[in-house]
Amino acid sequence: MLLIGESLNVISKKIGKAFKERDPKPIQEEALFQKEKGMDYIDINLGPAKKDGHELMPWVVQTVQEVVPDIPLALDTSNIDAIEAALKVYKETSQAPLINSIMVRPERYERMVPIAVEHSADFIALMWGPEGLPRDENERAALAVELIYFANEAGIANEKIWVDGIVTPLNIQQPQLMSLMAFQEMLPEIAPGAKSTCGLSNISNGPPDHLRPILNQTYMVMLMKYGMYSVIADPQDDQLIAIAKGNRQDIVDLVHDVMDGNEPDMDSLSKEMQDYVKTVNVILGKTLYSDSWLEI
Repeated sequence: MLLIGESLNVISKKIGKAFKERDPKPIQEEALFQKEKGMDYIDINLGPAKKDGHELMPWVVQTVQEVVPDIPLALDTSNIDAIEAALKVYKETSQAPLINSIMVRPERYERMVPIAVEHSADFIALMWGPEGLPRDENERAALAVELIYFANEAGIANEKIWVDGIVTPLNIQQPQLMSLMAFQEMLPEIAPGAKSTCGLSNISNGPPDHLRPILNQTYMVMLMKYGMYSVIADPQDDQLIAIAKGNRQDIVDLVHDVMDGNEPDMDSLSKEMQDYVKTVNVILGKTLYSDSWLEI
């Protein structure tokens, strides 16, 4: 599974300050750290960047590419002018740059898809429609068809489209997590050849910090079962990286086995493996969520 590093983000106090002050050092240190950790893409997230995004985003892209010219970048901001300005200075990488993201709203995609075409960029098709978050997998499918059809008509092949069905927090929207998995299973029929991704860490927004890694790791493995191509994730989570790179097949096998309805003998498992089983059952809704689910 491909990993898109999420931590070059304006919400980080250190990185946000560096963006504001145009201080390249923390930005380049973070980029080098993500390269060391094996990130396949680096996401540059400016947030809205309404005032100066058109100047800031290209500066950040150039700053990052000075030290990691070989890693493709994901350009993450709601400021369309900032995306366009950054693509104009983007130095070619082995993989195309990734626009993160294009919502399924005509006022967004009618302007952004031509930008992707002009710069031969891939883009994330975010399943966020005119009414916001889709209610279920069928609404996700309808949104996907709308945006992918428009992109195809503009000359973009499915292989350059990364579909993001949207991950929601477990503690407030658990049924949506099941809906996303169902949608992920439908995607190959909706858009053959299309890739997929998601903001993985959204599932653990809200729970205590010490519970975030096990939630992120477990849901990533669950999404693997349905063909998830990539995740936008925390580059500081070594266990998650190991799983994504194929170095913890024991965890993958166990999680998928539980998803298939095969409950293991918990007494035969280590504490580490018991935690994965418990977390699968919480995500599936078999166990009621609480901040103490691992202690039960």
